[in-house]
Amino acid sequence: MSQIGVIGAGKWGEALAYAMSQKNNVLITSRTPRDWTNFKSLSEVLVCEYLIITVPAQEIGKWLEENFIFSGQKILVAAKGIEASSGKFLNEIYAQYVPQENLAFLSGPSFASEVMRSLPTALVINSTSLTTAKEFAGLFPNFIRTYVSEDVVGAEIAGAYKNVIAIAAGICDGLELGHNAAASLIARGLVEMQRFGKAYGASDESFLGLSGAGDLFLTASSSMSRNYRVGIGLALGKDKEQVCAEIGEVSEGIGTAYALHEIALTRGIYLPIAAEVYAILEGKSPKQSLKDLIER
Repeated sequence: MSQIGVIGAGKWGEALAYAMSQKNNVLITSRTPRDWTNFKSLSEVLVCEYLIITVPAQEIGKWLEENFIFSGQKILVAAKGIEASSGKFLNEIYAQYVPQENLAFLSGPSFASEVMRSLPTALVINSTSLTTAKEFAGLFPNFIRTYVSEDVVGAEIAGAYKNVIAIAAGICDGLELGHNAAASLIARGLVEMQRFGKAYGASDESFLGLSGAGDLFLTASSSMSRNYRVGIGLALGKDKEQVCAEIGEVSEGIGTAYALHEIALTRGIYLPIAAEVYAILEGKSPKQSLKDLIER
């Protein structure tokens, strides 16, 4: 049995700790203490051979700088997003502290509550090192089917971008625009995120598989998705601060929308849906955004 440390004890961290404990010894830690038998201090967890880190994209740079010392650990990154302050992808942030061959990135459609119930799930382990990807894949329980991929950038972009499209889908449903509109939005959202990925050399396969279409369809069509719920709140006329306070969890799509806005301006990439999500987060009327999308 391998020794695995999970950093971050939110719902996703707890679900991954539960899943991995089916075949391994698992320790978990977070900045907020938990009364769990396997909850340990950060220093105790950091010495594990395998680490799963769920620290959100907007916090990970500072966390790594203040807390992490590399000592040969293999790391599976289980967060999704683009850093708003710099426009950096997670692989770029982690690469400052960990060799690429020791890094892997988790992608695919997965709600924490269903993982906690041992329901069938399929995920992708993405790494420039297939050896590392296969090692992590072998640690997962039987109810989670794992695939491996070398397209780290594609998986990262898909995982981050789908959260922004999920906000748009929540807005669409909050405005009661119907299933036709929702299906059209999600389909065009997939095209948009694939276009963005091509600008970074990502593979089309990543967007048409579990990392892209699979995760997008899940996140953009269910109230179990916190980003979808952000969209619902925005459609009801609430501002982003009020929506986030009501949800009480990190919604990665918000920070990613700001990052995409800056990248689109800098690189001249056409991202109409993401642009309108950003505008709505900045106070634009959702109904006006809808009008502008239809008439563009």
